Amino acid sequence: MSHHRRTSLRAGALALALGTALSFIGCASSDGTGDALPPVIVDIDEIDGTTITVAEGNAIDLTGDDESYLDWTAEIADSTIVEFTPGKDDGSAQFNPGLSALKAGETEVTLDNSSSSESTTFTVKVTAAD
Repeated sequence: MSHHRRTSLRAGALALALGTALSFIGCASSDGTGDALPPVIVDIDEIDGTTITVAEGNAIDLTGDDESYLDWTAEIADSTIVEFTPGKDDGSAQFNPGLSALKAGETEVTLDNSSSSESTTFTVKVTAAD
């Protein structure tokens, strides 16, 4: 077999594999399973007094505290709109605290850190999912 024919066969096989992969990606997003939004990432030190907008079903990742991320708690005015998830360390990975957007609406959130005595208050506005 000539070098040109082997290259053409490899290119054809690569194109077929790529086309197949793309068709799976298309199927995943068309049935709703591949439509996950990336989280809204905010720095805890920069959110005091602000309004954070997030889509229903999405999440807010609270970053900026690598030292005492496990010590944050939240007081949420309307816990039917957002839910707090504390930071955690499972031994192999560290996870920032965050908020999950449960339903459309607006609520005030106050975060408190027991080890640093920091506190920050902000508003979360959850928009309806499309």
